[in-house]
Amino acid sequence: MVVKVLFVCMGNICRSPMAEGAFRAAAEKAGLLDRFEIDSAGTIGYHAGSPPDKRAIATAKERGIDISLQRSRKVEDADFSTFDYILVMDHDNLRDVMERCPDEYKDRISLFLTHAPDMPLDEMPDPYQGHISQFDSCYLAAMDASDGLLAKIKAERF
Repeated sequence: MVVKVLFVCMGNICRSPMAEGAFRAAAEKAGLLDRFEIDSAGTIGYHAGSPPDKRAIATAKERGIDISLQRSRKVEDADFSTFDYILVMDHDNLRDVMERCPDEYKDRISLFLTHAPDMPLDEMPDPYQGHISQFDSCYLAAMDASDGLLAKIKAERF
């Protein structure tokens, strides 16, 4: 069985690509990467086809993760039935995703940082307008949340 996981932020060039990379790394470290299909998307399509922000790429690369080949895309209606877990970065994007999602799939959606055992936040701040250090903070949060999410999925699915 393959578990399908989707990470969502607004533009799909900062937070969700880093989350995708962090979760992919956590699954690989656990020897479970072949049991997952992992993707990311944005609630807007402004950056569709673009690679992640260069600061996000650099931040992930510092930790040995290459996200440079990812390409931004907008959330599609089919994603709601395709993905088993849909992890959203903040309340605004959560609202947007929930409004589009058919009722029968809403239980698949959660805020990504609610899975982070060591984070006092439930929203991942958007680093796009900020300093490179904010990308670092987001990536560390994504690593923590990835470990928690992986533990949850292992308990539920494997």
